[in-house]
Amino acid sequence: MILVTGATGHVGRHVVSQLLEKGAAVRAITRDPDAAGLPAGVDVRRGDLADPATLEEPLDGVESVFLLWAPATTETAPAVVDAVARHARLLVYLSSLGVRDDGEAQGDPINASHAALEHLVEQSAVDWTFLRPSGFATNTMGWASQIRTEGVVHFPYGEAARSLIHERDIAAVAVRALTETGHGAAKHLLTGPQALTQTEQVHTIGEAIGRPVR
Repeated sequence: MILVTGATGHVGRHVVSQLLEKGAAVRAITRDPDAAGLPAGVDVRRGDLADPATLEEPLDGVESVFLLWAPATTETAPAVVDAVARHARLLVYLSSLGVRDDGEAQGDPINASHAALEHLVEQSAVDWTFLRPSGFATNTMGWASQIRTEGVVHFPYGEAARSLIHERDIAAVAVRALTETGHGAAKHLLTGPQALTQTEQVHTIGEAIGRPVR
């Protein structure tokens, strides 16, 4: 049995569907099971990472866990990792390409949070794999309303470049780590096929929708 957290999100839904395609037994936790809208065959349970006490029942009988950290702080993270370690053999954590391994302080709060989670997992008794993706392609959806109304994206750092990766490709790596051997203590770096500046991303969206966007 594989437990998927963040199962109703951009990455988690793909993890769930791809695990089902492989014939895996899938359990998902969500704060509102009735509104989850997950495929048939998924064992949907109520659970909340911000309330570790809700995880004991969903973790019963679980062998592996896909962890996507959603709470705003890492305050409950030690209790969550402890709970996973008591029940599961393997934890696959969706981290960030920006996490540093050189011992230096992380440069921003998001990567600091991911680094803290990685450290907790490394110190636990569970086997682990970390996925460190570059920019999520789905983040460009944050520009959607501006593109619809103005055809202009107002956003800083137009020449900042990233190799964006689609969430289904992140999920595909997660599924391999959850279902194959050979990924223990691995820190997989995930990128898209090409680095694009944000200006190039905006122009590419314009080409796809058939009208100029700047």
